[in-house]
Amino acid sequence: MVSPALAIITGGASGIGWASAQALSAKGIRVVIADINADAARERAAELGGDAVAATLDVADEDSVSALFESVTEDYGPLTSVVNCAGLTIPGTLADLSLADWNTTISVCQTGTFLTFKYAARHIVDGGSIVTIASLNGRQPGVGLGAYCAAKAAALMLTQVAALELGERGIRVNAISPGLVDTPLVAGLSMVPGMTEDYIENTPLGRSGKPEEIASMVAYLLSDEASWITGSAFDINGGAHTQRYPNLLKHVAALAL
Repeated sequence: MVSPALAIITGGASGIGWASAQALSAKGIRVVIADINADAARERAAELGGDAVAATLDVADEDSVSALFESVTEDYGPLTSVVNCAGLTIPGTLADLSLADWNTTISVCQTGTFLTFKYAARHIVDGGSIVTIASLNGRQPGVGLGAYCAAKAAALMLTQVAALELGERGIRVNAISPGLVDTPLVAGLSMVPGMTEDYIENTPLGRSGKPEEIASMVAYLLSDEASWITGSAFDINGGAHTQRYPNLLKHVAALAL
């Protein structure tokens, strides 16, 4: 990794993004916590202390993404790492999901990934590294998760394309596909009886993951120790990719009985 190291983390104010910010900061990397929630980003940067920076970012808006990368490199120097972590999901079967909800999920999880790659490619230094947080749903379908599955599958393919296109500059591009991780994104699942249990029953290691476990892999992939790894996707899900994906909507429907 080029030194001094500077990393942008999209969706960095919570969950895996925040855990990644902490892990990278502990290794002496200056982090830019970029999030659509500006207040949360500022609070996290203050909590992290040191030379951490907060930034407001809407990954689905090209002007916002462009402005972030330009301002970071102008104000803080060479950009060496990017963690593409922003995401959301709006459940609904293909027959019932509104076009608006489809577009919202796709704009953040798929278009946001594309835009992050686009401007990372323009601003990151040769020899830098990019990590995208994809999902188990990028390879395993889930009832009611059509938009999210499609977007995360696209994120995995975009990772491989970016690895091909940026390899000649020595830039490494990899992805991580987490399973059920205890983050705000999945906090609502615990409120649906049987949902979490179904996930865990289909996870060979028998538990959900922790954001810190994903962040450790992020830090590794950005480090020189991973200098010959690119175009890869790592399943970090307790083995859940070997089983079936729970039927989320079935559990939700049971609440009405």
